[in-house]
Amino acid sequence: MESILDFLSQISWWMWVLIALALVAFRDVFLQKKHTISHNFPIIGHFRYMLERIGPELRQYLVANNREELPFNRIERGWIYASAKHENNYEGFGTDRDIYAHQHIFINNAMMPYKLENEHPNAIDKTFLPCAKVIGAYNKRKKPFRPASVINVSAMSFGSLSAKAVESLNKGVHLAGAYHNTGEGGLSPYHCNGGDVIFHFGTGYFGVRDKNGNFSLEKLIKLVEDNPHVKAIEIKLSQGAKPGKGGVLPGSKITEEIAKIRHVEIGKDVLSPPNHSAFSNVPEMVDFIEQIADATGLPVGIKAAIGKLEQWNELADIMKATGKGPDFITVDGGEGGTGAAPPSFADHVSLPWVYGFSDLYRMFKEKGLTERIVFIGSGKLGFPAKAAMAFAMGVDCINVAREAMMSIGCIQAQICHTNRCPSGVATQSKWLQSGIDTSLKSVRLAQYFKTFRKELIEITHAAGYEHPCQFKMSDVDVNVDDHNLSKELDRTYMYNKTPVPFKSMQDLKDCIYLGGKSNN
Repeated sequence: MESILDFLSQISWWMWVLIALALVAFRDVFLQKKHTISHNFPIIGHFRYMLERIGPELRQYLVANNREELPFNRIERGWIYASAKHENNYEGFGTDRDIYAHQHIFINNAMMPYKLENEHPNAIDKTFLPCAKVIGAYNKRKKPFRPASVINVSAMSFGSLSAKAVESLNKGVHLAGAYHNTGEGGLSPYHCNGGDVIFHFGTGYFGVRDKNGNFSLEKLIKLVEDNPHVKAIEIKLSQGAKPGKGGVLPGSKITEEIAKIRHVEIGKDVLSPPNHSAFSNVPEMVDFIEQIADATGLPVGIKAAIGKLEQWNELADIMKATGKGPDFITVDGGEGGTGAAPPSFADHVSLPWVYGFSDLYRMFKEKGLTERIVFIGSGKLGFPAKAAMAFAMGVDCINVAREAMMSIGCIQAQICHTNRCPSGVATQSKWLQSGIDTSLKSVRLAQYFKTFRKELIEITHAAGYEHPCQFKMSDVDVNVDDHNLSKELDRTYMYNKTPVPFKSMQDLKDCIYLGGKSNN
């Protein structure tokens, strides 16, 4: 034994390296059968797989220019990071964007901007920007709700996001006076840190389901009674990432905490089907909405990505005939979002936001229904100029998901579906989450929202208006064809937005429903 140890001790380090490489080469050629490259090019072939693995990072930081990355380029990410950290988010020496590119937005400024008086709410608070409409007012719900911010956190579940990420978002919306959509994973303790909440559920009815996986009105009523910070309820019909497709939450991912929140069993796969079991057609859906609104007193809305319009047309006809229906409609874009999806769905199913929203809004406008609905836009709208365009097209609020994630540390690693998110935002790994300081990240989310509102207000004033709801479609041009000619939105999408009733910012500030404060 000693002779063997003596022999091994005499082997130099470089010989150990050669031995290790020889073993790898033997394994590549004779033992493994999965990888042709490794077999044909032992040892060297491994570098190909290493480079492939870190390819996205190499392109993001070393290869791609400032404007060519998707879904968010370096300039967009940099603006969010700087805004969240309250740093200089300006750019010098003019824009480096191709302003003649397809879909580029131009906002028509007024000769003389809107002038703030000394006592104006925005002279006192440059970030004060509530929704111009009250959700649930038309249908006379018992607890109407005026969102205190036009920008809010979109539906992202606890389970998809980490506990610390959800907690940071909720504390952040509390600081910013915004609301937090729970996503379909149920209402967790991390959603209960002071922020207004919109409770969202989908076909799995997580958090409000019975033992058989069906919707339980009793559980929803109890949830609302026990959590007065829940200000509205949203029913998900589909989402931009994968409209018309269900999902499976593997049993291995279901912790005791997640099982308790979602009302599911530990260790068993949970199916989220494509269809709702609580209703099977549009009339039944309207009855379902009214049943929930009557039982809870809260406004009730629906969320969907837009494709075919036949059933939307049926919904509009029922709303016009009965005076019933959703209090708000959240339109998601087919650009996809935080939900993991097959590329075939993310790339091709449902319309991008700008096309889907314009089709839907035009149809509801033709039927005279736009004034009674609060329209919420969701699809890469977390930038002031894009938001101005969205308001000109008819939205009343916007929801942001990935932009909110970036404000609390997301680096667009694009591995949300692997549970290996390096920033700790989209993972259940305790170690990866441990790097998130919720007290710091919540402030950054709030600062991003405040900076967004401040810049949107400044753009609004530059156009001669007091509130973004006053934007008209003729106030925004967009490049629309191969000749790089721009057209106003009304000429591009062939409709005119319905004017939103608006008195003044002071009137919004004095509203008893602002931020749902009357419901507490």
